[in-house]
Amino acid sequence: MSLVKSFFNHPYTFWAILSLPAIPMLAGLAANEPGAVGEVLHPSGEFAARFMIIAMMITPLTMLFKGARWPRWLRKRRRHIGVAAFGYAALHTLLYLIDEGAVAFTGAEIANFYIWTGWLAFLIFVPLAITSTDGWIRRLGSRWKNLQRFVYGAAVLTLLHWASLHDWGGVAPTLVHFGPLGALEAYRVWAMVQKRTLKAA
Repeated sequence: MSLVKSFFNHPYTFWAILSLPAIPMLAGLAANEPGAVGEVLHPSGEFAARFMIIAMMITPLTMLFKGARWPRWLRKRRRHIGVAAFGYAALHTLLYLIDEGAVAFTGAEIANFYIWTGWLAFLIFVPLAITSTDGWIRRLGSRWKNLQRFVYGAAVLTLLHWASLHDWGGVAPTLVHFGPLGALEAYRVWAMVQKRTLKAA
């Protein structure tokens, strides 16, 4: 294996790539200018959604591009991407709490559709992130995959959370981001149905 290939295949290199979007966010927070938290709040949530979407797209991409190496390369790193999604979601949640303060815990705030959908999505993310280690995978066995399927619920809640922001002004960007995932998941379901039909024939 060449030195360049070894460098790009190293887990630390991949983690560094996943951390790149956080650099301008943290730099903005470090500047401590008025409104800095609010400026970083939305990008952190958007990157949480983007990395979640990428992680979910890997399996149907592997099915669609059979024999291609790059989907398999991504598949080996899917857990890294999922943990990165949680990391950005945790940052997004922390910034929201800092920005809103005590208001975040009032009934009027939590009752907002875009708020409780976001909280539920984050709460689903927590056990998925905690059980992403090799030790938990061995401990849970076949139950680990069943647990990971809850990511679909988190995806739907994230879609609703993003779309309902600003009086449903987030619909267009949400569709742009979730559209490719929806198309790939539809292909995945179609491919599985076709496979079962052929086996039954």
